[in-house]
Amino acid sequence: MKYITTIGEREFNIEILDDDQVKVDDVIYQVDFESVSGQPVFSMLVDGKSYEAHIFADDGDWHVMLQGNLYIAQVEDERERRLRAASGEISTTGGEFILKAPMPGLVVKVPVKEGDQIEKGDVLLILESMKMQNELKSPREGVISRVQVKEGDSVEQKETLLALE
Repeated sequence: MKYITTIGEREFNIEILDDDQVKVDDVIYQVDFESVSGQPVFSMLVDGKSYEAHIFADDGDWHVMLQGNLYIAQVEDERERRLRAASGEISTTGGEFILKAPMPGLVVKVPVKEGDQIEKGDVLLILESMKMQNELKSPREGVISRVQVKEGDSVEQKETLLALE
């Protein structure tokens, strides 16, 4: 099965070759991917290197927290892509972006406030979970339209933290 995955402004062509091989663009990787105790936490081995990721789907997007970075991915299979292209539907990166907690945790720092101009990659919030501090970064530029949490707040997974327009 082939998929087109968009993260930020970059597209990846992904093909699942078999249970333990995945081709990303033109590179084949050996993978082992397992859920940890039925949680949205996954243990991954990619070409012998170990990773842990928090992954959940929300509003059609996949939120992936990997090595302290939050990635928001849109995934569509080849058929969906062809249908969307044929209908003339165009994907936009504008509009409101809602940052939701990728996992339960404690808000350690909110270095932004409403009205701040943000660049892609700027830290929007630092969330502590499982004794790790994770910097949640902006996937695009924009202006902070609302902040719904403050330092010291405990948040649940998928809870809205702030919005960017």
